[in-house]
Amino acid sequence: MRSVDDIDFARLTDRAFHPSPVAWEDEVLYFLMVDRFSDGRERDWRDNDGVTVAFGETPPLRPENHGNAMGTEAERAAWRDAGERWAGGTLRGLRGKLGYLRRLGITAVWVSPILKQVPGAESYHGYGTQDFLDVDPHFGTAADLRDLVAAAHGMGIRVILDVVLNHTGDVFDYAVPSPVWDGGTVFPVAGFRDAEGKPTLPFGPLTDRDTGVWPAELQDLGTFTRAGRIRDWDHWPEYLRGDFQALKDVALLRPDGGPSTALVALTRAYQFWLAFADLDGFRVDTVKHMDPAAARYFASSIHEFAVSIGKENFYLIAEITGPRSFAYRTLEAVGMDAALGIADVQDHLEWLVKGRQRPAEYFGLFRDALQDGKDSHTWYRNRVVTGYDDHDQVRKGARKARFAATEHGDRLAVAALALNAATLGIPCVYYGSEQLFDGEGGDDRYLREAMFGGAFGPFRSRGRHAFDEDHPVYRQLARILAVRRAVPALRRGRQYLRPISGDGEHFGLPEPVGDGPMRSVVPWSRIFAGREVVCAINTDPFLPRTAWVTVDAALHPPGSVLTCLFNTDQHHEGTTVSASARNGSAILITVPAGGFVVFGS
Repeated sequence: MRSVDDIDFARLTDRAFHPSPVAWEDEVLYFLMVDRFSDGRERDWRDNDGVTVAFGETPPLRPENHGNAMGTEAERAAWRDAGERWAGGTLRGLRGKLGYLRRLGITAVWVSPILKQVPGAESYHGYGTQDFLDVDPHFGTAADLRDLVAAAHGMGIRVILDVVLNHTGDVFDYAVPSPVWDGGTVFPVAGFRDAEGKPTLPFGPLTDRDTGVWPAELQDLGTFTRAGRIRDWDHWPEYLRGDFQALKDVALLRPDGGPSTALVALTRAYQFWLAFADLDGFRVDTVKHMDPAAARYFASSIHEFAVSIGKENFYLIAEITGPRSFAYRTLEAVGMDAALGIADVQDHLEWLVKGRQRPAEYFGLFRDALQDGKDSHTWYRNRVVTGYDDHDQVRKGARKARFAATEHGDRLAVAALALNAATLGIPCVYYGSEQLFDGEGGDDRYLREAMFGGAFGPFRSRGRHAFDEDHPVYRQLARILAVRRAVPALRRGRQYLRPISGDGEHFGLPEPVGDGPMRSVVPWSRIFAGREVVCAINTDPFLPRTAWVTVDAALHPPGSVLTCLFNTDQHHEGTTVSASARNGSAILITVPAGGFVVFGS
């Protein structure tokens, strides 16, 4: 296809499609970068049926292999440089690892952008699209995408595709060197880039699919704002009209405020991929940088198209960076379904678990929606995608680090994953967190280790894959997600941070004491349909902690019995505690070091 007009939508949609989930808060997302996940060449891993695969080229990663790429300065430089280039992960490789995800408890995989990138560019991340009607050959083919989704659906896993319409790749060059935003100047252009990357082609109809930009509707000069590179990411209208570094900003609205030809074409292109691959949702990149009217047109058009083919709850997850209040307003204005990239949620979750912030800072986030006329329980449970690690960590500025890299994060990872899974919102696991990936450094690349090894493997390794289903964090997370599936309150219930006591007499919310990190039991309740489930993590990475925990006296009056439904020390599951007449009603619980417990009746 050269144009969106070439798409035969009647034929494309003349079939049955996979239905949407009833409630997205029941889902558990897993975000992966296709280039960094699997190349399908691993050996000694478990296939989709759980059978060990003994053939392949890449053996499993062992602790003694950590740092095997750091022998000499030349080897260290080679490892670092490999992180800036295509690593080799494919859609077929991902398809072969769906069993790994299903056994972990993942129900929806969020896949990084896979459309065709600018030829010759090292845009392995997928955010530099050149052809919106084709899959990049590094990742595979359109058929590979369709087969991946079909296989995932057959295993109970939905697929959310990351999509970009705010900008294209570096498909043209300016006639002036490296222009930056200066108040709205429209800079002259040299031309579209040819197959060698040189700006030799005039704007207008093209014939070579490796040149310029596709579909053909995007080849007009007016497709692009041509306003130069963004300098101030929070200055309006600079952040709406400027270029993302070398990526080229698309003018999504006409001067009269209606959808531009480019926006209509991009929307049709993504409707094609939705139907062609039977996708379940989109994660929409850089919504902050799109005019709300343009984002609303896209959201309405996608939702209506999805409903027309039987997907009643096709989900649009908007990446909205910046303050939480801005994310609320933007999400409501554009008509998308959930917000991603609310930095203070990620920040408070991480630093609560590491004992550096008051638990009330995190739990308070889920109450402030009342200020916007929302009920926190109903709004947050399916309107916010929560997590802590991701692929760019905008919130951390120049010094980026995965959770496991600092502050005893390796010992506290289970507590972080549990807090994410068992509190309000749609939880999202970033690939490698279940294997304690610990990338850190001054560049995004260090957060994007290749799970399959290759030249840029995790833990500063090479040539070793990390699909270890016996890893203790993988196994604990699988158990946590199993109890989440089994207990509706953990997915849909209201939540309350609970006061604690060391002596059973003096109660208060857990707080840091002194200058050091808070080492404490942090408990909360989830209440749904008259049932209270009590959860707690321990922010002490070395020692178990015991505390009296307040419970709802009406639901669990003194004398009532609660059963341990989950404990990271599995031997304690099935044991019981009795509520005592303390602070109304309270139970005495012990949480293992860096661990998690759940009690219910």
